[in-house]
Amino acid sequence: MTDFTMQKDAEGIATITWDVADKTMNVMSIDGLGQLDAHIDDALADDAVKGIVITSGKDSFAGGMDLNLLAKMKADAGDDPAKGLFEGTMRMHALLRKIERAGMDPKTNKGGKPIASALPGTAAGIGLELPLATHRIFCTSNPKAKVGLPEILVGIFPGGGGTVRLLFKMGLVNASSQILEGRMNAPEKAKSLGIVDEVSDDPVAAARAWVLEAKDADIVKPWDAKGFKMPGGAPYHPAGFMNYVGANAMVAGKTKGAFPAAKAVLSVLYEAALVPFDTALKIEARWFTNILMNPSSSAMIRSLFLNKEALEKGAVRPKGIADQRVKKLGVLGAGMMGAGIALVSAQAGIEVVLIDRDQEAADKGKAYTEAYLDKGIARKKGTPEKKEAMLSLITATPDVEKLAGCDLIIEAVFEDPAVKAEITKRVEAVIPEDCIFASNTSTLPISELAKASSRPEQFIGIHFFSPVEKMLLVEIIKGAETGDRAVAKSLDYVRQIRKTPIVVNDARFFYANRCIIPYGNEATRMVTEGVAPQLIDSAAQQLGFPVGPIQLGDETSIDLGVRIMKATKAAMGNAYPASEADDLIVWMEEEGRLGRKANAGYFDYDEKGKRTGYWKGVHDKYPLAEEQPALREVQDRLMFAQVLEAVRALEEGVLEDIREGDVGAILGWGFAPATGGPFSYLDIIGTPYAAERCDQLQEKFGDRFECPALLREMAAKNQTFYGRFSKEDAAAA
Repeated sequence: MTDFTMQKDAEGIATITWDVADKTMNVMSIDGLGQLDAHIDDALADDAVKGIVITSGKDSFAGGMDLNLLAKMKADAGDDPAKGLFEGTMRMHALLRKIERAGMDPKTNKGGKPIASALPGTAAGIGLELPLATHRIFCTSNPKAKVGLPEILVGIFPGGGGTVRLLFKMGLVNASSQILEGRMNAPEKAKSLGIVDEVSDDPVAAARAWVLEAKDADIVKPWDAKGFKMPGGAPYHPAGFMNYVGANAMVAGKTKGAFPAAKAVLSVLYEAALVPFDTALKIEARWFTNILMNPSSSAMIRSLFLNKEALEKGAVRPKGIADQRVKKLGVLGAGMMGAGIALVSAQAGIEVVLIDRDQEAADKGKAYTEAYLDKGIARKKGTPEKKEAMLSLITATPDVEKLAGCDLIIEAVFEDPAVKAEITKRVEAVIPEDCIFASNTSTLPISELAKASSRPEQFIGIHFFSPVEKMLLVEIIKGAETGDRAVAKSLDYVRQIRKTPIVVNDARFFYANRCIIPYGNEATRMVTEGVAPQLIDSAAQQLGFPVGPIQLGDETSIDLGVRIMKATKAAMGNAYPASEADDLIVWMEEEGRLGRKANAGYFDYDEKGKRTGYWKGVHDKYPLAEEQPALREVQDRLMFAQVLEAVRALEEGVLEDIREGDVGAILGWGFAPATGGPFSYLDIIGTPYAAERCDQLQEKFGDRFECPALLREMAAKNQTFYGRFSKEDAAAA
């Protein structure tokens, strides 16, 4: 299969076109690298060729590296995978360096051929690293195109020369912000930063014109010229020294040391600035190899790229069901959740009927979309015309008759089974016979709610996370009688609104809440034991959680936790596992400390709602222990409270696919991303050790840490979860 083709014309320009067959966006493969290398050699050796333009045959330029390339480099090295990865990376560096030097005399920097890149659209990862090696980058003016190096978001960093080239091109401050935040920039922004050189309506024509006029001096990179000085100063320069100290502190503050790739980037940026460019590339390759050999990177790539993409493309969609994309959606309840669902649906171009008890309440729900769009306009991310077009898709009304013609209903009314049952019956009298009915409940069993429906096979759960417009995950819950078409409809709808779905079977709290509630409970138990809230939150953040469980309790509100606890207790009766955690949150509610919304919770707040510190009053009831537990013990309690529930969910059939367990945990409640999710975490630490640690925690803290039978069995066989339960699409990177 040919990924790169080359055409030479009468003007002496060799145009190399990247166009991978059967892919909507170009990705780099082993074969592709070989083809590009051969074309570059051909063009440089041909005296009739004056210069080269590298472009794409697609609307975009490239989306990055084919991750199977990394796996192949590992596999080809046999017993020494690090060697294979390093040597493979250095071969890629050699090709890009060949493009950069373009046949120049090594002493005089003369005699080279100009090579330009023309980007017709988005260029990400190696799709930017390749252009960075060319002498001039011409990018489309289309504002929808994005340019950047997002590798850090899946646990690696730019290892194809992108880290070093951005450093030598932009200096530490700008390079580090681009790489460490994985920024994707619009063309004009990329130009203002100096990432691309020109923005053009016709980048190929602009690149050709430049190639024909380019002189020797135009194609020598600054770092290959005599007297080069690092922009912003090298680490030994007074200005540069302060930048490096600041960058180190910033990264440590943001990541709490939980993300290996971020620390590796800092090492590359520091070490590379002390040596010549070619040595700097070797340093980048060594750190890139180090990260690829770290199990964290493989887990993150698998969960946040391969598994996430597979789920979004329908890996768990029922077979043989025709396309079920939603044309008209009914949303019952215009509160925060209903309003958010209406917003993301209208963004996807879906007609929405937003229902509430009266016109004023319905209008308030629609106003949520209007306010959101106004903020976008203020940030120049929208226009009044687009705002009006979106608002015209939402009909806010108390009239359920307007639901006629809907093909999907999402109910988001008060979390009361009787209220939900009443609205279900009213609406089913109006909607078409084949309309799918979904509940957005976060805790109530779907099979029970479906009893109010005359069409239980068309009743399903679609659980959004708050705030709807920001959270990427949607949990789809199959009731006991839910049919395949309802599942397919839900999955197609989630794909329409560009979110990531997981499909689980019905059980109390489903999957996400089932795992996150014990996490919060364990943190609260520790407070009652005298563990410092600061230690608990810090322990979680050092594992990679975006916020600690104590702060999370304030953000989600204490009284919500009390309501969930009381409802669960009522449903479970004597089987409910009461604990001191319940006593604490009930007391907090009685004290009026409901969390951020009340400006009083586990934290104190100023009049503007800003946290001013942990509330010391909690220690009047639960005194601080004189001797605080070890950090590792706190972390293990927090982690095992969650991962054991994930294993039980798999054991009981609530989860049918471990990919959904890992992706759902990271996207749903921020489970430590650097681990790749609960099942990847258990694979990293090993099932034998996990079972042993369960026994230790159970002996010290109670039966909630009892090792599940499945985990015990796997430990005895030294099995991994991805080894035992992997699907075809879930292969590790």
